[in-house]
Amino acid sequence: MYSKLQYISQGETIEKQLYNIHQALDSGCKWVQMRFKNQTTKDTFALAEAVKPLCEKYTANFIVNDDIYLAKQIDANGVHLGLTDTKIDEARAFLGISKVIGGTANTFEDIENHMKNDCDYIGLGPFRFTTTKEKLSPILGLSGYFNILQKIKKNKIEIPVYAIGGITLKDVSPLMETGIHGIALSGIITESDEREKLIQQLNEKLYADIIV
Repeated sequence: MYSKLQYISQGETIEKQLYNIHQALDSGCKWVQMRFKNQTTKDTFALAEAVKPLCEKYTANFIVNDDIYLAKQIDANGVHLGLTDTKIDEARAFLGISKVIGGTANTFEDIENHMKNDCDYIGLGPFRFTTTKEKLSPILGLSGYFNILQKIKKNKIEIPVYAIGGITLKDVSPLMETGIHGIALSGIITESDEREKLIQQLNEKLYADIIV
């Protein structure tokens, strides 16, 4: 099963991205979504080329944001697609059945559509306002997650759902109670002075229901 904690990379340069990703992996992250917006094809490829062996070294999932062509070229584990990006079914046809394809959702209807098109996991959000994403969809809050997850259960849909958008450490336990599979984080990990401690605390909350 997929790791319950996803790190969505940050940084305006290749060097900064690489540093942040390395720090996250070194601190215990097992899932990296490389998000390097508004960059040249050359720079994005150069970053992906450096991130892939790094993720392999740490046995972490390496997912490319938006770009199905880069994901195939670099042989990443998969791709994450926003609501306005390549359609899930087109990505599946292009990448094949072995690759992980995630899709952004803001409503239950989004999730239904993704399921019909062979999506592997859902990034549902935003939980609250976040500065790391432009053109933000309507904010869900705790009640929004609860309502959507109830509909998922009622309709017997089985797919890992990740909460995303401005999540803090204290939000994790209440969010997990809604029935989500995990969380996707960006700024809180990037900006932490004690990443290892933070990731340990996050994992304790994320895996609290699993008996060791």
